[in-house]
Amino acid sequence: MLITHDTECALGILVELLNTAPEISGAEQLADPAALCAFVSRNDISEVDSIGEADLTAVRELRGQLREIFTAPSTAAAAGLVNALVAAVNATPRLTDHDGHGWHMHYFAPHAAVADHLAAELGMALGLILMAGERERLRRCEAPDCARLFVDLSRNRSRRYCDSRTCGNRMHVAAYRARQRSAADEAVGV
Repeated sequence: MLITHDTECALGILVELLNTAPEISGAEQLADPAALCAFVSRNDISEVDSIGEADLTAVRELRGQLREIFTAPSTAAAAGLVNALVAAVNATPRLTDHDGHGWHMHYFAPHAAVADHLAAELGMALGLILMAGERERLRRCEAPDCARLFVDLSRNRSRRYCDSRTCGNRMHVAAYRARQRSAADEAVGV
């Protein structure tokens, strides 16, 4: 599957946005407009004007809609949700070459509200994943104590954990220790 740089960036923003939810991270990560501004800055989201309380409310609502798409029971259900999301913000495809990124496609109107901007960009990225028949790449971390979501962009679709350094390492250490205990129990005759 060919995933363009823009789509990969949008998918990264999508995952970060989804993982800001209190049911995933334990506390609301978008607690105020300043936190949303930091999110926008950290993700280098272009053409965003001022951000206020209304924007924060709209982005939190969008986050819920995106989670529904991400966790939809079927591709058809996810596609319907993507279509509704993108139609609601009047996605406006246009070519641009700002900030030295070369020519790429934006799907939002210039200086759109941040929630509309994100809905168009992230909705289109999800649409491209669905169109390519790659919905199985949208995953939840397999660590039992983790609820984080991620997009598996590995070649062989083998990624199981949101982060190999944290959840992946913790699960591998736990499996190793379980094997060691099992071997010790067998040696003692338990």
